Amino acid sequence: MGINSESEIAANIQIGPTDRGMVRIYIEAEGVDLPLDFDPEEAEEIAEELLAAAEAARDMAGQGGKPGKKPKR
Repeated sequence: MGINSESEIAANIQIGPTDRGMVRIYIEAEGVDLPLDFDPEEAEEIAEELLAAAEAARDMAGQGGKPGKKPKR
């Protein structure tokens, strides 16, 4: 399964600090409990990647799925 593959799997995600100074992304789905711990710097890098992906997705939606081009105004 790749990044563009659709799935019928439903999951819950929780994000928050741990008592050990880490940032936890916790994913729960049927038969899966997946805690992922990151130091604060790694968590910031992940946040930046999420923001960049959101911007790229917006751009693609505005161009009918063509990445890297912004809509003409």
